[in-house]
Amino acid sequence: MSTDRRRVLITGATGGVGLQLVRGLGEEYELIQHGRTPRTPEQENSLHTADLSDYDEVRALMDGVDTIVHLAGAASPESGWDDVLTANIIGTRNVLEAARDAGVRRVVYASSNHAMGMYDRYEQWPVYPADLPRGDSLYGVSKAFGETIGRYYHDEYGLDFLALRIGWMSEDPLSTEEDVLRAMWLSPGDCVQVVRCAIEAETTFGLFYAISDNPNRRWSLTNTTLELGYRPRDSWTRLPGAEEHVVEGGVQVRDNWPLGS
Repeated sequence: MSTDRRRVLITGATGGVGLQLVRGLGEEYELIQHGRTPRTPEQENSLHTADLSDYDEVRALMDGVDTIVHLAGAASPESGWDDVLTANIIGTRNVLEAARDAGVRRVVYASSNHAMGMYDRYEQWPVYPADLPRGDSLYGVSKAFGETIGRYYHDEYGLDFLALRIGWMSEDPLSTEEDVLRAMWLSPGDCVQVVRCAIEAETTFGLFYAISDNPNRRWSLTNTTLELGYRPRDSWTRLPGAEEHVVEGGVQVRDNWPLGS
């Protein structure tokens, strides 16, 4: 194995986004995979199952790591307080502190559209990365916490921290009739591209929306394209059978967003 490739730790490598990144980035980087339950034959033999709420176990993952792509944690907008506290708040702090202690160069943090989701519930668009956080759930609040503590580790310790506010990654965006979900669709290919851009970009801090080239999106990609060099290639409207019904101002969002999303 070439020794000049970046060593990249992916936490949550057994989830949907994680598996996509393992497939898409494995030829470019030396990947260290972390997760709970192996999902591939390779993971059966190599998966690291550290408990992210245990600092010592997290620290043991870090030796020689250049970049962490931190995906692991409670992933549902319907997650309760105990889940987000342990996985998303304590776990994220442990990842950042272990990264600092080990001399890791960069953390690419999987944030979420739900950190800003109340703008969507009340249809207050467009949404820009610099707008004040406005979580739509305890999950969204925990992601806003991750962005904030990441900024602290960048300012205090010089750790590179790039937060990607990931939209809705799905193989089939036409599986839903919900316009706001289609609007925030992130294709698997664009997901790999934007994470690759975040690993390699010269910028050392930022909050970036990660969404495909959907014509009905409500969230700004300007800094993602300028600072990361991201060029989304996919759009749900270009898929066979897709048809967009244009509504001036954007299609209304149901009052109980994001339940069931």
